[in-house]
Amino acid sequence: MNFQLNEEQQMIVDTTRAFVEKELYPLEQEIEKTGILRKEVADEVKAKALAAGLYAANIPEEFGGGGLDTLTWLLYEKELGRANYALHWNCVARPSNILCAGTPEQRQKYLEPCVRGEKSDCLAMTEPGAGSDLRGMKATAVADGDDWILNGTKHFISHAAEADFTIAFMATGEQDTPRGKKKLISAFFVDHDNPGLDITAGYDNVSHRGYTNATLSFNDCRVPKEAMLGELHKGFEVANDWLGATRLQVAATCLGRADRAFKLAVEYAAEREQFGQKIGKFQGVSFKLADMATELKAAELLVWSAGSDYDSGRCTDADMAMAKLKATEMLAMVADEAIQIFGGMGLMSELPLERIWRDARIERIWEGTSEIQRHIISRSLLRPYGA
Repeated sequence: MNFQLNEEQQMIVDTTRAFVEKELYPLEQEIEKTGILRKEVADEVKAKALAAGLYAANIPEEFGGGGLDTLTWLLYEKELGRANYALHWNCVARPSNILCAGTPEQRQKYLEPCVRGEKSDCLAMTEPGAGSDLRGMKATAVADGDDWILNGTKHFISHAAEADFTIAFMATGEQDTPRGKKKLISAFFVDHDNPGLDITAGYDNVSHRGYTNATLSFNDCRVPKEAMLGELHKGFEVANDWLGATRLQVAATCLGRADRAFKLAVEYAAEREQFGQKIGKFQGVSFKLADMATELKAAELLVWSAGSDYDSGRCTDADMAMAKLKATEMLAMVADEAIQIFGGMGLMSELPLERIWRDARIERIWEGTSEIQRHIISRSLLRPYGA
């Protein structure tokens, strides 16, 4: 298996990294101190990202996007992941791939404006009582003539305050199974100016300052039947078909942050002197660097392997779970060890290390906790034996 970058991939990596270092790094300190990504700043960076051809790189060319294959897209995500999350997500947006599953009319109304940078989307799945167990969601959609009426609450909805519409996953029925009743889920487009939808500020978060979350309350929110995305009761199926690679996206952005922290640690160990010599000569420091390099390389190989297999259909759920698990836990280790090498200076806000350390914590929770990833992996091993 050869992961040597071709000429196009190297150009995309170089272009994206240069953009991140020139346009995003200088803005990080303000967001870290204020917790706010100002709209005028976001709009300015978005315009530069559009001009550089970095916007909507994940969307197929047939829908106006960059059309990157999965491996190349993950290389691009790694480079964006080096920077503050609010900056690279809100300003260099990658519209949800699930928008491609819409009808031609839905794509014209929702996908195409997102690709042009005129609108942005968010996904609403998580509820106060339904996190990892999404089948436990209580929010409902009930048919009423040619409309659907939505009721319920979604929370932890990322960048909902900045978005123009939501793709909301709602229970539309129940099915009897040997384990009891199972919710049947459907997906709906809901414009944010739709009557009956209230969006309120969510929770303060230790990770990813400036990247907001919100609570969405649906109170007899009426949408037309044409707002359904995919088929009735097939919400999870359309999500699995189009959102499966988001675990790899999380993994790839973790690689970028880990690489940034690791390189800072190596440079510091090579320059900092204590007790008459460079601290990198001390085994207590050099062995940390060796372990960090090994873990980073192992995570990269898992992510690149899954990415290269994704488009051919060879990538399994367990492959993606392994990549997400390894990359997110590796980032936590590398960030922590980098701070240990820097000592007290590592915790100062003048360096990006304390931010990377804080931001690393959420990665083992969203897009499936580490425990969920281990469950997916272990079930794939035991299922062939009927266990």
